[in-house]
This record gives sequence, C-alpha cells and structure tokens, in this order.
Amino acid sequence: MADQIPTGTAPAPDQTGQELVLQNIYVKDASFEAPTGPNIQVTEWNPQFNLNMNTTASMMAESVHEVVLTITLEAKVADKVAYLVEVKQGGLFLIRGYAEDDTRRVVGAFCPGVLFPYARQAVSDLILRGGFPPFLLPPVNFDGLFQQSLEQAARQATQPAVN
Repeated sequence: MADQIPTGTAPAPDQTGQELVLQNIYVKDASFEAPTGPNIQVTEWNPQFNLNMNTTASMMAESVHEVVLTITLEAKVADKVAYLVEVKQGGLFLIRGYAEDDTRRVVGAFCPGVLFPYARQAVSDLILRGGFPPFLLPPVNFDGLFQQSLEQAARQATQPAVN
C-alpha cells in the first residue's frame, strides 16, 4: 500500500500546511486529601460535589504548546470534606500553520478535549485508591466553554472601566 506511513515518522502536514500533532501526555501534578479518611461517619453517602476546571497554555518551543487541564473536585458530606482531589493533566502539542484565532481555538478547546479523558481517569483512580465509591466526571463541551469565554471577554471589553 503506497499510502501507509513508515513506522517512526510523523504524518506529513496536510495540503494547507497546517499541522497538529500530539507529542506527549502526562500528569503534571496530582493530589488527594481525605481529612477524615474513607470512614467518614454518615448514615448515607450522598455528597455535594464542587467541580472546578481551568486550562492554561504556554509555549515550550517554536510551535510547541504545553496545555495543562486542571481539575479540582471536592466532595462534602454535611459540613465535612470527604475528599479533595486535584489533577493537572498536561500535554505537548505541535501546532503549526494555523491562523492566530484558529490556534487559540485549538489550544483553548481542542487540546483540553484531548486531555480530558486522561484527567478523568486520573481523578477516578485517585478517588478509588482513597477508598471512596467510584466517581466519573461528566462529559464536558470544551467548544462551548471556549465560546463562552470569548463572549465574556467581549462583554468585559465593551464595559467602561470603573475608577
């Protein structure tokens, strides 16, 4: 087959010169805290969850972006923290040949979407290893979140500054 890519080489850029290559995925940081342990004294396990997500990006080299998806999940039962887990899932992406706005969208929406399943698994593993019932993060629409952030930035830019 003439269209097979030889092992050990990266795919060639498409006809437009655009290139998007995942180079590495890694856990940059992870922590788990269970102040009272898994034996929290409750009659029924029905925690309230507080979930926060954040994405940061930085240039590591020319056209190489490090994107870090941070997920923080806190479970509370009554007024007691059952557990607090934080995972920073990192990835290196080669992004070349895209317009500035397209690169921003790739970094802000596509890359976190690639990292999310890995972060989701890391969060789940930490919770299980802590002795708590399984928890699976719900799916996330990163395109929608990215669009919301653009709209919020546009609204803030049109509001007059308060001195």
